[in-house]
Amino acid sequence: MEKAKDAIDLVGLSGYEDSMPSDLSGGMKQRVGLARALATDPDILFMDEAFSALDPLIRNDMQDELIRIQSSLGKTVIFVTHDLNEALKLGDRIALMKDGRIIQVGTAEDILQNPADDYVGRFVREVDRSKILNAGLFMRKPKSILYVKQGPRTALRIMDDYDRNDMLVIDRDNRLVGMVESDDILKAVRSGDKDLSKIIMDVPSVGPDTPMSDVVQIMVTTDFPIPVVDGNGILLGTVSPSVAAEALNMGGGE
Repeated sequence: MEKAKDAIDLVGLSGYEDSMPSDLSGGMKQRVGLARALATDPDILFMDEAFSALDPLIRNDMQDELIRIQSSLGKTVIFVTHDLNEALKLGDRIALMKDGRIIQVGTAEDILQNPADDYVGRFVREVDRSKILNAGLFMRKPKSILYVKQGPRTALRIMDDYDRNDMLVIDRDNRLVGMVESDDILKAVRSGDKDLSKIIMDVPSVGPDTPMSDVVQIMVTTDFPIPVVDGNGILLGTVSPSVAAEALNMGGGE
């Protein structure tokens, strides 16, 4: 009984323990099925077209729920689907089959970037790659950055050497602090400031797992490379507008 209660809580059905199936929506019924499977505490979950009968919104919610549950429990899930977008969203590793034979196994990025043959290439051609490929794949190390404790004259010289009007600023632990612009540095020089701390601007950043489609949306309102940071704010790299354009072109098919 306790395992059943834990499974119901895990799939978000607390409070519906005494409800009849007719009282539940399609998505909730699907959660019941998932709870029944989890209550047995299996090492491996096998799900065959589990969400195919659901409408798109509920289907998307169930996909998110499965990702959350899998992350929480660490269970191995074998998920069978004919929907490539669903496979790309859910799968850590994906196996593509044809005529009962496995044609290619790999991550979403492996399959999208390096299809094993023409069949796989045709299969993935219409996928919006910008929604699958992430910032970590497209980021590059910046050619130069500034440190917050550097003086404004030093910063100005570095920016002049690289012909830049703006540049990212980090601290000594490589954590992203923000960005400075050359006009503000000139003002700091005139004011006699000893470092850059007073003129640093906030700058939007993303994580390495952020889909390129999200990066592109941020870039619509900016004109500089988007910094990529880890969970501790450490600067990992940047995604430039030209690279973002490449990701968009990839999304339009081949």
